[in-house]
Amino acid sequence: NVLVVAAIAKNRNLHSPMYYFICCLAMSDLLVSVSNVLETAVMLLLEAGVLATRAAVVQQLDNVIDVLICSSMVSSLCFLGAIAVDRYISIFYALQYHSVVTLPRAWRIIAAIWVASILTSVLSITYYNHTVVLLCLVGFFIAMLALMAVLYVHMLARACQHARGISLL
Repeated sequence: NVLVVAAIAKNRNLHSPMYYFICCLAMSDLLVSVSNVLETAVMLLLEAGVLATRAAVVQQLDNVIDVLICSSMVSSLCFLGAIAVDRYISIFYALQYHSVVTLPRAWRIIAAIWVASILTSVLSITYYNHTVVLLCLVGFFIAMLALMAVLYVHMLARACQHARGISLL
């Protein structure tokens, strides 16, 4: 993931909306890993008695780490969806692609995904004991999965249609 982010940041040929979405996906996945390592390290230090602190501080730290993990997972799903939509537009609206998927629009989408992911995570961690929170997260996961499945199946159908057309030539 670090190499993906570095390659996209360094190579000017990769400075396009699609690659920015891929870069953000890599950053989200990297954040999941870092958050899990951080949580494991804190738990090990607490168990070993190296990190002695009050229960309230430990709970707050746990909530912050949980927000990081949750927001990075939500943003990963959103960026996977954004990549699917980007590819769909590039295939089905190839001639209009550059007027529809512009850099300013991509930056607004990226910012919206990060903000929505953080807000969703804060609300989810704050109200974790409410059933509606779990239902919303599961519903979001299913909706994103369905969106990606529908888009990619439609793209596959178009590719098969083109392959049949080419084979007839």
